[in-house]
Amino acid sequence: MRFRNPHPSRRSPVMADNVVATSQPLAAQAGLQAMAEGGNAVDAALAAAITLTVVEPTGNGVGGDAFALVHDGRQLHGLNASGRAPAGWSPAFFAGRDGMPPVGWHSVTTPGAVSAWTALSRRFGALPFARLFQRAVALAESGFLVTPAVATLWAMGARQLERQPGFADTFLPGGRAPRTGERFRNPDLAATLQRIAETGGEAFYRGELARRIAAEARRHGAALTEADLDAHRPAWVCPLSLPYRGVEAHELPPNGQGIAALIALGILAHTEMPEVAPDSIPGLHLQIEAMKLALADTQAHVADPEAMTVEPAALLDPGYLAARAATIDRQAAGDPGYGVPRPGGTVYVTAADAQGRMVSYIQSNYLGFGSGVVIPGTGISLQNRGAGFTLQPGHPNRVGPRKRPFHTIIPGFLTTPDGGPLTSYGVMGGPMQAQGHVQVGVRLVDFDQDPQTACDAPRWRVLGGRRVAVEATLPARTLEGLSELGHELTVTAPEAAFGFGGAQVAQRLSGGYVAGSDPRKDGQAVGF
Repeated sequence: MRFRNPHPSRRSPVMADNVVATSQPLAAQAGLQAMAEGGNAVDAALAAAITLTVVEPTGNGVGGDAFALVHDGRQLHGLNASGRAPAGWSPAFFAGRDGMPPVGWHSVTTPGAVSAWTALSRRFGALPFARLFQRAVALAESGFLVTPAVATLWAMGARQLERQPGFADTFLPGGRAPRTGERFRNPDLAATLQRIAETGGEAFYRGELARRIAAEARRHGAALTEADLDAHRPAWVCPLSLPYRGVEAHELPPNGQGIAALIALGILAHTEMPEVAPDSIPGLHLQIEAMKLALADTQAHVADPEAMTVEPAALLDPGYLAARAATIDRQAAGDPGYGVPRPGGTVYVTAADAQGRMVSYIQSNYLGFGSGVVIPGTGISLQNRGAGFTLQPGHPNRVGPRKRPFHTIIPGFLTTPDGGPLTSYGVMGGPMQAQGHVQVGVRLVDFDQDPQTACDAPRWRVLGGRRVAVEATLPARTLEGLSELGHELTVTAPEAAFGFGGAQVAQRLSGGYVAGSDPRKDGQAVGF
């Protein structure tokens, strides 16, 4: 059976009173089932997110991090559940290295996703915490059929991580990655999820699971300890906000890169953006140039907020953004200079309910499966967020004990000028995420496109210097025009579209919601 669809997506948006959209159909269904059984949008998002650790291990896991923006119908709340570096990590710990290790035990920071589940459920949930795990546990025990996008990413991850401790035993049954349509079971993960459910997450940070993680770390000479796990706490934070053409755009504050999306939108607010057409040469040029400037600022200044020397408010100052916009040459591509982050793997969930709650939630192990380290007998795959640090002396993001690293995963949100919930959205994929937020936001706000159109539309990704990756679905004349302006284009075929992320969007209507889901992954939007 052939699973490759050579045609551009022509999905229809989902319209309903209650919606869930995420990157894997079984997870979307788990979220919708939670709402159908009396749960709210937060319960739905958590049920979907927990299920994603089972059915999409190529992008997230129990050992990853998470962030969320939650509108409870009255106000917007932010949650930063990213983990910190082990107490034993200092610049001296990595002496003699040119950069942070991308995989293996020395890339593992304290996982935060489980703490996000417990914090969100306690504050906003309507269902018992253990109920949120039922579908995930059942799928881990009995197995699920691997979807095409996940199978492709699984094979890629296997080539890179097969020698990491515990990886092959858990994720390569029979010595290889499962193929599309094959059933994969993970009974060890089922038992772990059940234990997390029963203890409200305590077993993961202060119980038997914490002890097993720390014991494996010691066995491999790693720095992560039981004390590091015990010390972890998620943080409720005030979202950053920026007015943009009649709406308010919101992102979480650093240590994440969400501020890059706000900087770029703030720059575009000082341009002729609404006057150009979608996918036009002038419009794409403006967006690309604004994004370059935003990424340059982000990579220079963003880190754990306790280590930053420039306040986020200074980067979002209207006068500063106007000055940055004035540097854009309409006739030529610029090169403001910035580094190139690594690619990533992530999952995103949006959910909204009939009572007006909307959730923008994201979790990740970072580079696909993460570090490649899996704790024997538990199914716990650990993230490699340590790779987000730098070893550069004097940089605010230089590695340090109990410090949060620069983070790529970001949830996005739009509200009405009076603070009412309007749109929850996210775009997966490492350095693509802030760029995707800008592109989706421009389509929704400047061009009034529906969520599904915004998900389906061709995207671009700046790579550094004047280099830009673009999807082949952009018109040939547009590609020629961008090249004539000096953009050095890499045109990517549809079958290699993972680098442009996968978007999920839910937008409030006067009588319900409209939701869209990205065809670049196996995503699905559902509702009732």
